[in-house]
Amino acid sequence: MGSWWRRSGSRCVSLARALVIAAFFLSHPFAPLAAAEGPFTALQGSWAGTGTIVLSSGAKERIRCRATHRLGSSGNDMRLELNCESDSYKFDLQSQITASDGAISGNWAETTRSTGGSISGRAAGDRIQVRAEGQTFTALLAVTTRGDRQSISIQSPGSEMSDITITLSRASR
Repeated sequence: MGSWWRRSGSRCVSLARALVIAAFFLSHPFAPLAAAEGPFTALQGSWAGTGTIVLSSGAKERIRCRATHRLGSSGNDMRLELNCESDSYKFDLQSQITASDGAISGNWAETTRSTGGSISGRAAGDRIQVRAEGQTFTALLAVTTRGDRQSISIQSPGSEMSDITITLSRASR
């Protein structure tokens, strides 16, 4: 090798090390990790709003609701808490759901009535549709989220609450 290699050999080794280290950092970024994009990303946070509940008697009442959606680290897992009250009715719904390739599965519990069961359905775009089943209750739920607005529809013909529609807005951050 020429005299250049002998004189700059240590610089070449240092340069090679620097390139290897740079390649490592570029392929393994150490930026803070946020939840990955998933079907629940748009729902994350706190929400509040109003809606209407139709009881099995046919009576309609206005309800006030609060919801909190907490994402898991993958963006494909979510914990939901939905609390609603009217003048004569109250429900507290909690669920833990997971999405995989557009399919949703998980469980739910309604704490004021000590009941619960399973959830299954699909997520596509800004819409989530699931079926919640338990020993004494079956309902179809649809959630549409667009920006800071969320619409929830719960239908359960033949149950104490046969139809619920709720419109929520994202709470201030």
